[in-house]
Amino acid sequence: MILDILSRNASHGYELIKAIEALTQGHYSPSPGVIYPTLDLLQDQGLITIDVEDGGRKRIAITDDGSQWLAENHEHLGHIQTRMNARMVGHELRKDPQMKRALENFKAVLDLKVNQQELSAAQLKQVIGVIDRAALEISQLD
Repeated sequence: MILDILSRNASHGYELIKAIEALTQGHYSPSPGVIYPTLDLLQDQGLITIDVEDGGRKRIAITDDGSQWLAENHEHLGHIQTRMNARMVGHELRKDPQMKRALENFKAVLDLKVNQQELSAAQLKQVIGVIDRAALEISQLD
């Protein structure tokens, strides 16, 4: 995500934090303790440059290698954005107490059945079928 943001415009750490917060509609704001070590890693990998400006602010820009990496991983970035959008929908749904209860119940039952029990291939197929049918039924609501 950071490289994608930087591909549109060089930035500073605080601006990156705000850009990520905007992408998540305010639901996630990375702390400086997350952003700056990540930027150091990206710089070590040669994907970004960090230059100190007058006044001590650090200007962060994507490198040619960073742009190439971003282009090569464009499909992966699309998957991340899709997952982020899906999580935002889930976050909005959880504002309704009844929906929150229903979703938590679903997650608990799914965890109990799938993660804490050994399911046969047939049972797993049944669980997947139930989820697919529920999704279809919800999609067909007026």
